[in-house]
Amino acid sequence: MNFELYKIVNGKKMRRGYTTGSCAAAASKAAVMMLTEGRLINHIEIDTPRGWRICLPVEDIEHLGDEVICSVIKDAGDDPDVTHGIKICACARWKDTIGIVIKAGEGIGTVTRPGLQVKVGEPAINPVPRAMILKEVEEVLPSNKGVEITISVPDGREIAKKTFNPRLGIEGGISILGTSGIVEPMSEEAWKESLALELSVLAAAGQKTVVLVPGNYGEKLAAETLHIHRNNIVRTSNFIGFMLDKCVEYGFQKVLLVGHLGKLIKVAAGIFYTHSHTADARAEIMTAYAAAQGADIRSIQALLNSNTTEEAVEILERANINGVYGMITNRISNRCSQRSRELLKVGTVIFTLEKGILAVDDEAKSILQELNTIE
Repeated sequence: MNFELYKIVNGKKMRRGYTTGSCAAAASKAAVMMLTEGRLINHIEIDTPRGWRICLPVEDIEHLGDEVICSVIKDAGDDPDVTHGIKICACARWKDTIGIVIKAGEGIGTVTRPGLQVKVGEPAINPVPRAMILKEVEEVLPSNKGVEITISVPDGREIAKKTFNPRLGIEGGISILGTSGIVEPMSEEAWKESLALELSVLAAAGQKTVVLVPGNYGEKLAAETLHIHRNNIVRTSNFIGFMLDKCVEYGFQKVLLVGHLGKLIKVAAGIFYTHSHTADARAEIMTAYAAAQGADIRSIQALLNSNTTEEAVEILERANINGVYGMITNRISNRCSQRSRELLKVGTVIFTLEKGILAVDDEAKSILQELNTIE
């Protein structure tokens, strides 16, 4: 099956790319072919787990007697990937015994915490890319020969600082990743799985309580105002329901949800995927809770017409409606517990940038006390 270069995402034609795993496999295969055949190879074909065969250009070729070095440049297509454009290098050299040995060189991270697909102390080359490298090299390696392949990324150490690796305990470089060999532009599934890896690492460390935040603002408030250690904080992005499900899967018992009112108000209405393109009912939800607290008709109409949650907060303040936020936090926590089939105890903290913390429910207070005691 041929590589399909484009896909449609939200009505836009976007270009696919290929993973660091595909690059590593292609560079390894090309290096071994050149070592074996003694000729230059400028393009190399490999199979991907997706079932597509792709042809990648080979760069930076050096033939140094008993070893060959080359690289393949990562092309992420139209996906906003920080590894786009980096060089994935492979050095192939003969060894005395038959078989293939894969090693990691400069710019490849080392796993230092359990909970990932790779064991502690081993280079961060995930199982699928490793299998891809072995398969492609076996195709071109003479049966009576042995080869050692070293994968390296010249800029890997710096690039890794822009990835999840430091939070996951992967030190010294990037990971060689990819389960399909193909980068899908704007792939939500890949993003979700990256977020879930942080939960996996915390669970492997024996933690039973986790703090979930949708993004930067929640993380900053949790760390700087609530004094929660950043190692206990995991981002959910818009995938709050997915991350709650993962909390159950990984055996967590308590969750503290900390987020901006404009994001978490949706969860109070049972909306667990919170992207504004899919679920932007903030004004309607706020209005419903204000009405339940006895808001007058003028305030209700103003809330329905509000453009931001900050504006809605000002309307509530002018109308002296004070019980809304406690009601919202309790509802968010109850919705999340119900989502987990009551397997999680959930507490909620909501805030806005202008007003700061608006409400902390009782379960959140209990979890915060527990976290501060542990810290």
